[in-house]
Amino acid sequence: MHDDTEVAVLRLGHRPGRDDRMTTHVGLTARALGADRVLFPDNAGQSLETVADITDRFGGPFEAELIEGPQGIIRNWEGNVVHLTMYGERVQDIEDEIRATHADAGEPLLLVVGSEKVPFDVYEEADWNVGVTNQPHSEVAGLAVFLDRLFEGRELEREWADADRHVIPMETGKRVEATGDESASDAE
Repeated sequence: MHDDTEVAVLRLGHRPGRDDRMTTHVGLTARALGADRVLFPDNAGQSLETVADITDRFGGPFEAELIEGPQGIIRNWEGNVVHLTMYGERVQDIEDEIRATHADAGEPLLLVVGSEKVPFDVYEEADWNVGVTNQPHSEVAGLAVFLDRLFEGRELEREWADADRHVIPMETGKRVEATGDESASDAE
């Protein structure tokens, strides 16, 4: 999918009770659309457990971890940082530059998505502030669109290792099959 150059997603902030589903969806989207790992704030343990469970069942590789001091991660990142924000430059105007820096130069990439109000120093420390649209939208939507553009759709063909089950694409209905099992089951 992408070479050995890491793509990590940092969830900046988590409000327990309010952000539980959104934080989990940041992790699931990062996994499904090609990132190598997600970094959650240390108070997002429930999201970490859900993402780890999905990775165990549907395959990887993918890592989820809890971190302290997310701004220290940004400041000390040994690569480039993309802050996804509706106030940023239009993704279509700078995606080639980001892709070239990431893939061609082999620089690890940290994608930062907010939660509550993002401190101004995140905007200053990022190599790029990127908006997938300059209209209000979800950080999950911004992450999904950005990853798809970064990988130019290749992430949709990914092979998953060590999966216990996989989804069988169907025109209608739902079908999940155990890996290595000839029988299929309906999923609810």
